[in-house]
Amino acid sequence: MLPLKKYQGGIKMLIIDSKDCENIDKALKKYKKKFEKSKVLLQLRERQSFTKPSVKRRGQVLKAIYKQKIASGQIEGY
Repeated sequence: MLPLKKYQGGIKMLIIDSKDCENIDKALKKYKKKFEKSKVLLQLRERQSFTKPSVKRRGQVLKAIYKQKIASGQIEGY
């Protein structure tokens, strides 16, 4: 079976159709892409350490200030 992904009390599986794939390499490639898109690994890393809500909020504020400065031309963007 494929790894499970938990969704707010439910479980969702990653499913790859083997009919479309000619060999195992293509199936693995499709699986890896689906796994990255599902962001399971990112959620796992987020859950490993607790971040206080005030720290999250502060990060969002700093990010918004930075974006505003780029939009106004005070900082050169990419």
